[in-house]
Amino acid sequence: MAFSLGTHILLVPLGVALPFITLLMHYRALRTDDPVAWLLARRWSAVMAVQFAVGVVTGTVLSFELGLLWPGLLGRWGDVFGLGFGVEAWAFFLEAVLIAVYLYGWRRLGRRTHFALGVPLPLVALLGAFGILAANSWMNTPQGFRLDANGDPVDVDVRQAVFTPMFGPEYWHFVVAMFMTAGFVVAGVYATGMLRGRRDRYHRLGFTVPFTAAAVLAPVQMFLGDFIARSVFHQQPVKFAAMELVWETDTHVPEYIFGRLNPDGSVSGGIKIPQLDSILAGFSPSTRVTGLTSVPPGDRPTPGQATIVHTAFDVMVGIGSVLLLLALWYAWAWWRRRDLPRSRWFLMAAAGSGAACLVAVEAGWITTEVGRQPWIVYGHMRVAEAVTDTPAGTLWVVFGVVVAGYAAMLAVFLTVLLRMRTRWRLEDERSGVREGRRPAAVESPEHATPYGPRPPHAPSSGGRR
Repeated sequence: MAFSLGTHILLVPLGVALPFITLLMHYRALRTDDPVAWLLARRWSAVMAVQFAVGVVTGTVLSFELGLLWPGLLGRWGDVFGLGFGVEAWAFFLEAVLIAVYLYGWRRLGRRTHFALGVPLPLVALLGAFGILAANSWMNTPQGFRLDANGDPVDVDVRQAVFTPMFGPEYWHFVVAMFMTAGFVVAGVYATGMLRGRRDRYHRLGFTVPFTAAAVLAPVQMFLGDFIARSVFHQQPVKFAAMELVWETDTHVPEYIFGRLNPDGSVSGGIKIPQLDSILAGFSPSTRVTGLTSVPPGDRPTPGQATIVHTAFDVMVGIGSVLLLLALWYAWAWWRRRDLPRSRWFLMAAAGSGAACLVAVEAGWITTEVGRQPWIVYGHMRVAEAVTDTPAGTLWVVFGVVVAGYAAMLAVFLTVLLRMRTRWRLEDERSGVREGRRPAAVESPEHATPYGPRPPHAPSSGGRR
């Protein structure tokens, strides 16, 4: 499950936020009639469709794994938190329909009608995230039910089960992370091209639009990150103790940057900053921070798990801080010269920003899931009670099949993207569109696909008016 989720989540930012970034470029093209903007919007929509197809497969595998690997969880608690998965399923079907309409629309709809039909795409993606985060936040702060004499949940209150104390902090932190990551990933592709000497308008515009969107969100995400950390401090104090390697409940608690928790409660390595953890948690050195020893050993993460959570949390915060500095660098240069920073170091950092964001996303989910251990439903059901009793040998075989299947699928995904990039580059060298010149005709992204009737002559870059 960890491998499947860790792989799937690399595709989630593009699934959630690439439609929004594509529509930003589409809007720019509609407003300015810029042939480069039209070309970029159309090509990004093709990438969006390919990514969606791969995400469907990885997401479906996760759905099966949830039922096959965690029968105890769904059998007992499915009626309480299952609504979130239903919402996500409806959002998936709507997104599939809207993506199909959007792709068909490039050559079959008027410009404004086509754009208007694309506007719901980001909203549906947010709806899908709503469903998944509602389920996950319930597992972190379960409510909306009463336990009967046998310990089974009854009298379910759906509204309370969906809108748990951690839902708001988790949802907005996750959504902004997805939009930031997609922006930096897309911009990183064009930053890499610029580092290789391609400083044409195609690369500059392809970089500027998504990078600007991500840079605007960087300070927002730092605020939301602080907010969710403080929410964990209040709602899940033991998880917070694992995130910060707090062993004994106390005030004036130091902050450790990295480091390893030992079984005796000491911390090896890392950088110790006196009193900072209490200050960050409650704005005062006298803030009392709950330690791991406040609960029995069986009800808290092990020292090894706490170290994993703490390291993942520090990686996420560190990457977010560096990306904020990168965004401020970009904003300073744009404010002074209305242009990109001229330093090659900036382009190198921008080229790596997308990969860094993906690492931060992985680290965030590790913090969320490992920090909850040993609970799968915080305070109510342990992982050992929820997991399947299928023999380990069978699980290893299935795990091997999943790894091989995912590796093959991701290899095909990358191969398709690289072939699309090569074909597009050859076409642009012939047309000169990358410098902003309007070509006689530009093929739509679905030109090579076998579906649908085609008009005898493809329209120009923007489609019919």
